[in-house]
Amino acid sequence: MHLYTAQAPNPSRVNIFLAEKNIVIPSTSLNVMEGDTRSADFQKKNSLCEVPVLELDDGTYLTESIAICRYLEHLYPESPLMGATPLAQARVEMWNRRMEQQIFSAVGNIGLHTIPFFADKVEQIPEYAKSMKSLLEKKWVWLDGELADGRTYVCDDAFSVVDITGMAALFVCEFIGIDIPDNLTHVQRWVSAVRADHKWG
Repeated sequence: MHLYTAQAPNPSRVNIFLAEKNIVIPSTSLNVMEGDTRSADFQKKNSLCEVPVLELDDGTYLTESIAICRYLEHLYPESPLMGATPLAQARVEMWNRRMEQQIFSAVGNIGLHTIPFFADKVEQIPEYAKSMKSLLEKKWVWLDGELADGRTYVCDDAFSVVDITGMAALFVCEFIGIDIPDNLTHVQRWVSAVRADHKWG
């Protein structure tokens, strides 16, 4: 196997996943901002010009971070990050979907509509980015309420791919200068835990 990765939100999800499970895979780090993923050669690996991409030994290419993580979880089931039982797997899937839709998507849309690099990928609308910032504030409040029971991690108080998705959202927040309000103490507790106790790939 060979992983094509980068210092970017979605590649970081796979990088963190690998680091947490102590899996070592040969990899190539691409510079997204300099256009490495837009080369003709890379487009043969992923027509969307996005990372991560996992190349299997038979020449198959897997794209999309969670699909790659799911494949690796099956190959390396020790220290599961996607649930050890059918119920746990379903709950991780549920919470990861929530984290993607409620937090990661809002943060990502702000980035898409404010970072000049993406100007040829989407029609950037500053007003939309502004509305997403307001919406994100409400999403953080929602997550704070969910964590009000005192748990450290989002899904059943066990570190999982759900938290990794959240860490990727924090990656974007840092890049575009979005702060989480200090008064959201439960979210801040979660942020402190993932920053202190887990590998950022």
